[in-house]
Amino acid sequence: MTESDAPYLHGFSSVEQARLVKQARLLESTLFNHVDYAGVRRLLEVGSGVGAQTEILLRRFPELHVTCVDLNQVQLDAARDNLAKMPWCRDRYTLQQADASRLPYGARDFDGAFLCWILEHVPNPARVLSEVRRVLSPGSPIYVTEVMNSSFLLHPYSPHTWRYWMAFNDFQYDNGGDPFIGAKLGNLLLAGGFRDVVTEIKTVHFDNREPARRKDLIAFWEELLLSAADSLVHAGRVTQDVVDGMRQEMRDVQNDPDAVFFYAFVQARATVY
Repeated sequence: MTESDAPYLHGFSSVEQARLVKQARLLESTLFNHVDYAGVRRLLEVGSGVGAQTEILLRRFPELHVTCVDLNQVQLDAARDNLAKMPWCRDRYTLQQADASRLPYGARDFDGAFLCWILEHVPNPARVLSEVRRVLSPGSPIYVTEVMNSSFLLHPYSPHTWRYWMAFNDFQYDNGGDPFIGAKLGNLLLAGGFRDVVTEIKTVHFDNREPARRKDLIAFWEELLLSAADSLVHAGRVTQDVVDGMRQEMRDVQNDPDAVFFYAFVQARATVY
């Protein structure tokens, strides 16, 4: 089974592509606060999608040239359009359609790697990491950021949302993905021959201390959940009543004066020797 065999839960619509850009910007300060590519010049970004993270990488690290690899040409076309609008990205990236489990590069072609929200979608993450290690030169840093979906908490209690969330995760797992892969990154990187493996738990936690940001994040989370609604209904995992109930609960929680949103994900850093 290769990366191409794994269905992408969220689809490739223009709405989904816009959501990915919004997601990158909402989480940028949390995701990138400890990422350091000092000294890296040739970065490989695996699963680059619409270029949402690519733009941030090029803005934060002005010496980088990023080679973006994605399986889906629709996403790469969107990345080309998005990055062309940003002058700091000009001539600093290459877009390549490729299967991450069979990278079309030679040994030591890159001196850094970045993977974000990609391993959750592939059926053989160990194979992908092995390929990434093959094309990295000794001393190269790699950052891998991944989901840990069992961490999600929403208050007040929202039964349709929980039912939908469990179906969301079951569907991904049953189709070769892993919605809990974040906790496994340490083992995967060690088994893949990487060294100096460090993992960090990143949290997104909003309550009455930041009500405006809490409302924005909950509204975004509704978009994230709805991006899978057609797939879940079509597969018989949820009914339309559950989808409608989830939407109503998410909007109720957005306006609740005591709402709490909590989610944690995992970022790993390692080095090639």
